[in-house]
Amino acid sequence: MAARNTARKRAFQILFEGDQRGVDVLTVLADWIRLSRADTRQPPVSEYTMQLVEGYAGYARRIDELISQYSVGWTLDRMPVVDRNILRLGAYELIWVDETPDAVVLDEMVQLAKEFSTDESPSFVNGLLGRLKELKPSLRRE
Repeated sequence: MAARNTARKRAFQILFEGDQRGVDVLTVLADWIRLSRADTRQPPVSEYTMQLVEGYAGYARRIDELISQYSVGWTLDRMPVVDRNILRLGAYELIWVDETPDAVVLDEMVQLAKEFSTDESPSFVNGLLGRLKELKPSLRRE
């Protein structure tokens, strides 16, 4: 599933860019799509990347509430930007995307943390998303 792996990585990058620039992720997504259509050197934005970003955007407030509530010792604004956005993406896919197995989501997010963040980040991401996985049935409220 290399295509899904790439789609997740790009979705994470879009969330990260939006956070860093203080811009809505849907605006960043539109910029990425426009750039990929105008410049053949840019990779296209896959359908799954779009689904992940748009899905996250629809639940962003709830996802931030959940991350804040279940992250022990960390407020959302004190978290490293990379970790915060990996958790956002992972929480969305874990809780609201039924066709992706939970273990795949956790593994993919831990891999993103290994690639883009600190040595402590993979265990932090795994622990918090593991907790959300346990509570998943009660977390899907709208």
